[in-house]
Amino acid sequence: MNRREFLFAAASAAAVPALSFSGRLFAAPASSPRFLLVFLRGGYDCNNLLVPYGSDFYYESRPTLAIARPDAGNPSSAIALDADWGLNPVLRDSIYPLWQRKQIAFVPFAGTDDLSRSHFETQDNIESGEPIAPHRDFRSGFLARLSGTLPRVPAIAFTDALPLSFQGRTDIPNISLRGVARPVFDAGQSSILAGMYRDTPLAAAAADGLELHQQVSKDLQEEMTKANRGAANARNFAAETRRIATLMRDQYRLGFVDVGGWDTHVNQGSVSGALANNLENLGLGLAAYADALGSEWDNTVVVVVSEFGRTFRENGDKGTDHGHGTVHWVLGGKVNGGRIAGDQVAVTQQRLLQDRDYPVLNNYRDVFGGVFKRLWGLSDGQLQAVFPQARPRDLQLV
Repeated sequence: MNRREFLFAAASAAAVPALSFSGRLFAAPASSPRFLLVFLRGGYDCNNLLVPYGSDFYYESRPTLAIARPDAGNPSSAIALDADWGLNPVLRDSIYPLWQRKQIAFVPFAGTDDLSRSHFETQDNIESGEPIAPHRDFRSGFLARLSGTLPRVPAIAFTDALPLSFQGRTDIPNISLRGVARPVFDAGQSSILAGMYRDTPLAAAAADGLELHQQVSKDLQEEMTKANRGAANARNFAAETRRIATLMRDQYRLGFVDVGGWDTHVNQGSVSGALANNLENLGLGLAAYADALGSEWDNTVVVVVSEFGRTFRENGDKGTDHGHGTVHWVLGGKVNGGRIAGDQVAVTQQRLLQDRDYPVLNNYRDVFGGVFKRLWGLSDGQLQAVFPQARPRDLQLV
């Protein structure tokens, strides 16, 4: 049993959020690039995030879900970003200020070649980062391969279990920040657990794991106390991203977090309802992340993805079904933002894929490859190791 497997097993046995850790903590250079991938599991409806308000077909297709065209007298209307696209108004106080500062770009018509419209298959396809093929290795993720090409760039997953994105290496920790507001072990329990492995090869791993869990719990407890006055980080995701920011600022440079609840088949809503609530929470969390990083926001890139988009037309239950093309978000202090990036087509019925979805014009492997090359100066050979057979595209996002 290696060090990571030991701590995963210990945490599972104690019925606490999964934690794995390998090796002593070390600090990366403060000014080195940071990258965080935010995965929206469930396939979010990008059409009610980035609203194609210039399209009459959008309003014909969504009699109850469409968001009104920009109107200064209507606070529930889309916020105009350019002549064709608008932003859901629930993001007015969180994401729109980043747009105004040119610190966020949106990439529509983005996604994968996977046409299964299956949550699990498409998530696995994206996280593996491999080309579509009959036999793919779902034990190797593209973030793990990226980590392997970057010396002294510490990586972490803020998840209950190590996601496929980071699988393939045994030295990447994962820790869930959900439900750890109180210390998992008190001082006496920690002493007993550490003592069990004293003078064994696993002693250092046990001490590191207990120390990290206790520190995370302590900081979350303090943040929850401060949040009682209704501060933004009282919202679950915002509280989580503030803690993520602390760890990414001080220790880690490559991170992953996922957010569920985006499968909106029924009563999806537009500027209120399930989707709007999720978008508002996500926006507040990302704004809190940027705020908590302070000046290091300038050395940070965050990319928000989902396995696929939703059907362009609303269904009979006032929701949307599994689709294909989606919209990616790219945020950061030095991101070349304030623009809609990548290849685009007019939003008309004739341009839909199979008369139902956005087509994918910007393959995520190519887009990510361009971002990684910019961030870390990766060679063509290194990019091929991360994304085999990809054709990295530099959209000048960073």
